[in-house]
Amino acid sequence: MPRGDHRLPAALLFLLFFFSSGAFHAHADSSSPSVKFTPADNYLLDCGGARSTTLDDGRTFRSDPQSSSFLSTSEDILVTATNASSASNVSALVISARVFSEESTYSFFIANPGRHWVRLHFYPFPHPTYNLTGAVFTVTTDTFVLLRDFSVPTAAAGPVLKEYLLPIDGDRASLIFTPKKNSVAFVNAIELVSAPDTLVPDTATSVSPQGDFAGLSAYALEVSYRLNMGGDAVTPKGDTLGRAWQPDDGFLTLPGATRNVSVPTRDVKFPDGGGVTPLIAPSVVYSTAEAMADANVTDPNFNITWQLNVEPAFSYLVRMHFCDIISHQLNQLYFNVYLNGLIGVSGLDLSTLTSGLAVAYYKDFVLNASAVANSTIRVQLGPATGSNDGTPNAILNGLEVMKMSNVADSLDGLFSIDGSYRGEPDSGSVARKVVSAIGLSMGALAMGLLLLMVYRWRRRPDDWEKRNSFSSWLLPIHASHSTFCSSSTKGGSNRRQRFGSHKSKSGYSSFFASGALGLGRYFTFAELQEATGNFDDKAVIGVGGFGKVYLGELEDGTKLAVKRGNPSSEQGINEFQTEIQMLSKLRHRHLVSLIGYCDENSEMILVYEYMSNGPLRDHLYGNSAGTAHPLLSWKQRLEVCIGAARGLHYLHTGAAQGIIHRDVKTTNILLDEQLVAKVADFGLSKAAPSMEQTHVSTAVKGSFGYLDPEYFRRQQLTEKSDVYSFGVVLFEVLCARPAINPALPREQVNLAEWAMQWHRKNQLEKILDPHLAGTISPTSLTKYVEAAEKCLADCGVDRPSMGDVLWNLEYALQLQEAAMGQADDPTLQNSSKHIALEYSLSSIDEAGGEAGGGAVAVNEDSGAIVTPHTVQGR
Repeated sequence: MPRGDHRLPAALLFLLFFFSSGAFHAHADSSSPSVKFTPADNYLLDCGGARSTTLDDGRTFRSDPQSSSFLSTSEDILVTATNASSASNVSALVISARVFSEESTYSFFIANPGRHWVRLHFYPFPHPTYNLTGAVFTVTTDTFVLLRDFSVPTAAAGPVLKEYLLPIDGDRASLIFTPKKNSVAFVNAIELVSAPDTLVPDTATSVSPQGDFAGLSAYALEVSYRLNMGGDAVTPKGDTLGRAWQPDDGFLTLPGATRNVSVPTRDVKFPDGGGVTPLIAPSVVYSTAEAMADANVTDPNFNITWQLNVEPAFSYLVRMHFCDIISHQLNQLYFNVYLNGLIGVSGLDLSTLTSGLAVAYYKDFVLNASAVANSTIRVQLGPATGSNDGTPNAILNGLEVMKMSNVADSLDGLFSIDGSYRGEPDSGSVARKVVSAIGLSMGALAMGLLLLMVYRWRRRPDDWEKRNSFSSWLLPIHASHSTFCSSSTKGGSNRRQRFGSHKSKSGYSSFFASGALGLGRYFTFAELQEATGNFDDKAVIGVGGFGKVYLGELEDGTKLAVKRGNPSSEQGINEFQTEIQMLSKLRHRHLVSLIGYCDENSEMILVYEYMSNGPLRDHLYGNSAGTAHPLLSWKQRLEVCIGAARGLHYLHTGAAQGIIHRDVKTTNILLDEQLVAKVADFGLSKAAPSMEQTHVSTAVKGSFGYLDPEYFRRQQLTEKSDVYSFGVVLFEVLCARPAINPALPREQVNLAEWAMQWHRKNQLEKILDPHLAGTISPTSLTKYVEAAEKCLADCGVDRPSMGDVLWNLEYALQLQEAAMGQADDPTLQNSSKHIALEYSLSSIDEAGGEAGGGAVAVNEDSGAIVTPHTVQGR
């Protein structure tokens, strides 16, 4: 030990503190006296107090000055409430405080690494010297940010408790208080206590996307809510681990739809050898519940709903406690669980899971940040449909909501403990992001990606065609369709615990008429197997990154497009999630409708309305499968482009917050039997920037050839990125060739660049689709090309809005219809008004220059029809 250092060894300090502070064990539930948890680490500090404080639950908080060896601070500042009456209605634990004028650290010896409770008590009582109400400070541990620039509400609001469950790996743990400049930090009391190893398992059920979530042990958690459904408040004295539970009454959106039920605590049973013990929650929580108040009606169509305000941009661990205290026999209670409109459990049967009644059970869910809309978590329970037996009802006994640390290892903002800003959170994933290698410039990365894509295209042109024909198209959900309509089988040994597996005999008429969630019909896997001939390869109508698309048919003859996810496709999981969560409330004639879904047996299947005429591209120059589609006339092409523009214009302006499609291309514009165009594939979509933002910073995604070069360079996404892609679509419609064709000479590979070259020469008519010969009005063509050219401006600010593009296309259609009217009028027909533009492939050299010949000048004011005879670069 260095000379002059009179501090005791950490281990000895720990032993002295532990044995001098009395019995630091958790309270065992009265109904389960054999259950007791004695924490290996149990530090309870009354900060600033002159003497130890014993609470009514038996816990003793040692005086901070008596335990000063735990604290490293530049100045001892101990304050006490000067006006006793101001603190008469609060606990004696918070009428004193430790104040810090500079960064100060509490350091604790950890005997048993693992999860630990950290509870920080704050009460800003009035003081003549230190303004605790105005204090602004940050609290961190060795790894996590707990509070950043935190200020406590006024004392009138009462004491504030911040409660955390932190993973501690080493033999030391620190709590660091850092006041903001010209301010102070303070704390009234601190708890650092070991938690049972089994309290929070490492895995949970993810609802966005649906599946298993692993790795919870690496996350710090902050308790946001702990509710006792249908019962009274539970104080730390009545809890097995010193936790407080509050009643749920204030969070019910429709209290009249619920009724409180309860049984004596002695009736609650815990499974032998199971993972549910009174340490998970005490019997008093499992002995009360909220149930449906109107459960005996013939066809209940409502849910019990709790609404909880939370902080956005964070993911949450949601724990639900269940105990069937209302049934009189097994397999009588089946209900669905939803989180923010997403299915958590379909057809939950507690008696099957617990093999008995009144047996405690809990289930953990992870709700991704992307699913937390409007700073709200909405928990809903409703009776399962499709079951002929059982009582239509639903219950919940307890609820815990815990915020999960983000990519910055923070529970308050995006700054890490070293003060570095970790950027915009990725709302599509709660998994930790791996730190990118430093020094790799974006230019080098972009060049590498470009070279790799060109190499793959040149080596595998056939595969490239396959992957871009009727490719991945995830579609929006109409809110007018119903909510999830989960079906479950009867109880028994063959019953699936997570999802029902019966075959529904109803078609669209069996939709669950709620509309609250707007997520479509739930199809069983067996139904979709039958509809697609057991997913026969002969029924495949498309292949994409998500998986295969099958043509299916229901018993009533309704045709479906059934998209079955590939389990090994990470792209598919992300697209499935985006499709369900982000676009569930879009509704427009020019957006394709999602009918329903299936997530049974680890399957991810989306079911859409069948677009009998397939993608637009197949009507321009065919597809790789050789399927014959009639080529569209110029007027039909204009009408299709107008329909697609209307759909995109709605996305950008019609939703509450605009949506950027991010993958606009001819394979994502589908045609129904009447050739009405509908935009599809929202798997890559992003919310548009808010009014305070100019762009969304995000990784570059999309289809090469349609990709906005400004977005590619700067990773800044705006609605104008869709406008650029649509400009490429317009030239693809005009020239009837792919946006990228690696088989062509280098200068012709990229359609946008090639078309603009000919446009600058005023000779764009030389590369038009020859099938349009003698059909295009020059005025219509001029207006159309003008719109396409503006869409391809290099800078987004120079591009028009989709509304402007739509106006120009509608004008081009009017000009075309006027010219067609003149052509049909015998009195106006004149051979001089039909102009032939003749040239040959040999008239243009490899560099794109004209070897000979020339184009006949076209007067834009004439009613002539432009007639291209031969097309370059097909």
